[in-house]
Amino acid sequence: MTSSRPAPVEPAVLADATAVHELRRQIEDWLDEQGIEQWGHGHVSQQEVTEQIRAGQWYLVRDPARGVAAAVRLLWADPEVWGTENTPAVYVHGLMVHRGVAGRGLGAFLLDWAAERGRAEGAEVIRLDCVESNTALRTFYQRKGFQEVGRRDFDGP
Repeated sequence: MTSSRPAPVEPAVLADATAVHELRRQIEDWLDEQGIEQWGHGHVSQQEVTEQIRAGQWYLVRDPARGVAAAVRLLWADPEVWGTENTPAVYVHGLMVHRGVAGRGLGAFLLDWAAERGRAEGAEVIRLDCVESNTALRTFYQRKGFQEVGRRDFDGP
């Protein structure tokens, strides 16, 4: 992003599936280089991203130089991670910022946007998660005013 104000957030369209998936793969590589086990390589396929876009779950910030500069996936229920909470909530997943524009506040902007979007849809809380070992992301979330409310192990096949 070349300006201090990000481009508008817009819903992803099916034609964006490749770019969203590629951004995720790039971030998977970067996380691996940092020794962070947030996302496994290839854990989410391009077909899954396509289906998530079809379901209206992905939102993007575009940049003429990079295409997709940032993306976030919003859900309105997340029983796998959060159980069957009755409090209306928006669940943030897949918050991604292209490494070429990292450190310019785009992640914070998207997180604020997600909270506003959630409130507009009736959410009373915004929920997110990350692996315990991702201390940088946990610190970022704490600086944004989030607090840890629990831990969950995902041991399985």
